[in-house]
Amino acid sequence: MQIVTIISLWLIPVLIMVILLYGTIKKVPTYETFVEGGKEGIQIALSLIPYLVGMLVSISIFRASGALDAFVDFLRPVMNAIGVPADILPLALIRPISGTAALGMTTDLISSYGPDSFIGRLASTMQGSTDTTLYVLTIYFGAVGIKRMGDALKVGLLADLVGIIASIIIVSLLFG
Repeated sequence: MQIVTIISLWLIPVLIMVILLYGTIKKVPTYETFVEGGKEGIQIALSLIPYLVGMLVSISIFRASGALDAFVDFLRPVMNAIGVPADILPLALIRPISGTAALGMTTDLISSYGPDSFIGRLASTMQGSTDTTLYVLTIYFGAVGIKRMGDALKVGLLADLVGIIASIIIVSLLFG
């Protein structure tokens, strides 16, 4: 176990040194290249701000308006009929949109029900089995200027749905 700790501590610094040495051997101006990369990074970050603000405002409006709670209350009988706690539904809906909001919901669920409860295990599994599809498409596609993302959206949301269903099935089989 000690060797893994040592390797993990030194892996990134050694990798950086290898890259710098390789660049120096190949006569690449490593510092200037690093600075240029930093400039490009700042430009990309600034170009992403409108997309990020739009997405965060939309999420806030959706949650604050009560639409999320109304939707959960509407589906509660269906969720109870299939044996899935309705309290997990907000996480399933928000996870493809925002990782931070989903992490907050997961934290709330674990705080309320406990980490070893069915809901706590399901929330944790769902958090790890799905991705922030809309966030990824908004930020990364926006950064490179891709405007048509229909197929990527469909595939990403389908993958999230499969992750949610798989989480429910696996946690139900193992801990239900």
